[in-house]
Amino acid sequence: MDKIINYNDKINDKIKKYCDFENIQGYSLITKESSNILNIDNENMQYIFNFEKVNNIRRVNKFHEIVNKKLNNGNIYLSCGETLESRRARIRNKVPIGFKTILRIIDFFYKRVLPKLPIIRKFYFFATQGHNRVMSKPEILGRLISCGFEILEYFEIEGLLYVISKKDKDPEFNMDPSYGPIFKMNRIGYKGKIIKVYKIRTMYPYSEYCQKLIMDENNLSDSGKFFNDYRVTTWGKIFRKFWIDEIPMFINFFKGELNLIGVRPLSEKYFSTYPEHLQKLRIKVKPGLIPPYYADLPENFDAILNSEEEYLNQKLKSPIRTDIKYFFKAMINIFLKGARSH
Repeated sequence: MDKIINYNDKINDKIKKYCDFENIQGYSLITKESSNILNIDNENMQYIFNFEKVNNIRRVNKFHEIVNKKLNNGNIYLSCGETLESRRARIRNKVPIGFKTILRIIDFFYKRVLPKLPIIRKFYFFATQGHNRVMSKPEILGRLISCGFEILEYFEIEGLLYVISKKDKDPEFNMDPSYGPIFKMNRIGYKGKIIKVYKIRTMYPYSEYCQKLIMDENNLSDSGKFFNDYRVTTWGKIFRKFWIDEIPMFINFFKGELNLIGVRPLSEKYFSTYPEHLQKLRIKVKPGLIPPYYADLPENFDAILNSEEEYLNQKLKSPIRTDIKYFFKAMINIFLKGARSH
C-alpha cells in the first residue's frame, strides 16, 4: 500500500464506512496530472484517493476516465473540489466591503464563462492550464457519474467538497456535455420514442446525471418537483416561474414532436416513477407544451397523476374537443388566476 497523505480524522471516519483502506492495497496522492494515474500499478488495487481539487485538473473527465480504467467494479474513488458556493464564501471573506459583488462577477466571468466559450476557451486553457476553475456542486458530482462512478457519500470539510464514489460501470465518454444556454434533453415521446427536447438551461452543467441521486436523496414536492434541488440556478428559478426556459420547445412543436396541449415530456428516470398503467397511457399520444396541470390546478403529485390520466382518457376519445377545452381552461388560470410553473 502506498500512503503519502495524512488524512484528516473526519475524512478517515467517512472512508472507513466504505473500505478498510489501512489493510487493502490502493493509492493516496495529490495530483492533477493524468500521467500519474496511468503510472499506477493497478494489480490488486482497491482504491484511489486524490486530494487535488478537481478545479485544478485540466481535463477533469479524462482524469476520471483513467481512474475508472484503473479500478474494478466496486472499488472506491475519493475526490474533492471547491464548489461555487464555497468559492463565493471564500471571496466574501477576503475582499473588502464594497468590492465583493464586482469581484464575484469578474471571477465568475473569467473562471466560469470563458472556459465554456467555443473559440475563447482554447486561449483560456492555454493561459491558465485550467487551474482554479469554478465548478458547481452538481457539476462535480455529475462529472463523476458520467464517468462511471456511483456516488456513495459527499461531505464538506474546511471549504472543500469530498466525494466518496465507487466504480459502477464504464464511462459514457460524453463528447457533448450540457454547457450551452440552449441544450437538448432526452425525453420520452410518442410511442415511447426518445426525442431531444430543446430548453434554455436552468440547471448547472452535468445536472442531468444527478437526477437519480436527487431522487434517492429527496422526496417529490406537491408540484411533482424535487425538494432541495440544488441543480437549479438562481436565474433558472425565475426562468421556470415564467416559462422562459420553455420557449425553445417550440422547435419541437414545429418539428411535430410536441402538441400545443399535452402531458409533459419526461426523462426516462422520472417516467419510471409513474404507475405502469399511466406509462402505457402516456405514450399513446404526443406530449405537449401546455400540460393539463394548468387547466386542473392539482394540489399534489397524486392529483397531478390523476389530472394527466383524466386528460389522456378524454384525449383518446375526442382529441380536438379535449385540447380546445383544456387550452381555454389553462389560459383562464394562467392570465386570470395567476397560475405559474413551480
